Amino acid sequence: MRRSLGIKEPEAPRLEVTRMKRRHLRGVMAIERQVYPRPWSPNLFLSEMAETRNRCYLVARIDREVVGYGGLIGYGEEAHVTNIAVDPLHHRHKIGTRLLHDLIQNAILLGADAVSLEVRVTNWGAQRLYGRFGFRPVGVRKNYYQEINEDALIMWVDGIRSDEYQARLRALMAELPEGIRP
Repeated sequence: MRRSLGIKEPEAPRLEVTRMKRRHLRGVMAIERQVYPRPWSPNLFLSEMAETRNRCYLVARIDREVVGYGGLIGYGEEAHVTNIAVDPLHHRHKIGTRLLHDLIQNAILLGADAVSLEVRVTNWGAQRLYGRFGFRPVGVRKNYYQEINEDALIMWVDGIRSDEYQARLRALMAELPEGIRP
């Protein structure tokens, strides 16, 4: 089938990842309520965002709609991912991959060489994602998710500043669809 001259194909949506701002909280909270049994409050997000020296909170947006977010805290040479979530309607579109990549790059800017996080022991999809980034299990926090009586798997990755690890990140980004890449 031939296209008419002058008619353009619709452009694929582009993902934009930026610092979380107060104006993003409505979208963040909508996702938070969908994916967590005990969501953070807007005030908790505001207090975290105010600590710019050692924290980084990001939102992923498609056409101004918040479709995901994540945050981390830097502790010198270590950083900890506090949360990462994607709107269930946008799962499996590599938004979580892009968010984790950008969080790790921000961890480096905060001075970290290692990153940790917790994940539900039954959240195998997230564990696979983290494994692709080199995270490995290092322990279990019993009943960490008390509201659902579930343990957390502690995962850790070292050497995020190394050339080898940066090559890993570049390879992961090269696999992303065009509109999702940084």
